[in-house]
Amino acid sequence: MNADTKILVVEDDASIRFGLVEVFESEGFATAACERGDRAEETIAEELPDLIILDVMLPGKNGYEICRDLRRGGCRVPILMLTAKGQELDKVVGLDSGADDYVTKPFGVRELVARVNALLRRIQRVEDSGETSSPDKPKNFRVGKAIIDELTWEITRIDGETDRLTPKEMELLRFLHRHPGQVLSRDVILDAVWGVRYFGTTRTLDQCVAQLRKKIGDAGTSPQFLRTVHGVGYRLDQPA
Repeated sequence: MNADTKILVVEDDASIRFGLVEVFESEGFATAACERGDRAEETIAEELPDLIILDVMLPGKNGYEICRDLRRGGCRVPILMLTAKGQELDKVVGLDSGADDYVTKPFGVRELVARVNALLRRIQRVEDSGETSSPDKPKNFRVGKAIIDELTWEITRIDGETDRLTPKEMELLRFLHRHPGQVLSRDVILDAVWGVRYFGTTRTLDQCVAQLRKKIGDAGTSPQFLRTVHGVGYRLDQPA
């Protein structure tokens, strides 16, 4: 898979940028690089990467803005964000902008490579299953008071407002939707959606759930559909 897979590194620090390019080329990936935020989208359109490693602090345009604009434009390429910030709020902002994963600087190269491979495997599994394109499958499904379009990853709430899901949010919703009313532990969900080799904490899942609740209109102190089962995990309750 690597030889036909291109990774775009968007990073203004030359030493990190060149280092990452060298690492991923040594892993057999094709690579491209960009050093400015205001040139990132143009580079993406030219290079057509299979995965984007996106720094947050960039000249011209920051990574949050780039990620948000790409998702609003319908770009589904998996995005892994790099940030020197370790505050939980910064991670939430990154996920809410549409990132699929994040790594905080300083990071271990092997962990970064493992996370990239995990993201690519998940996308490949979705493509191989034909879930997003098979004409024999429904093109949308309901979660709570929202309708999710499997082809466009667009979500429409009962109030008429629309939003777009990230690849990770889409995969998580599919998994929960297949097990309505079933209590699923955090470990089970992480293995199914993030992969058995996931190196992060369950907090990543909790943050993703929080963003999903906002998008399906189920946020607040007492969610009606995407419920927390304290000490265990989550349960998706569908309306009658």
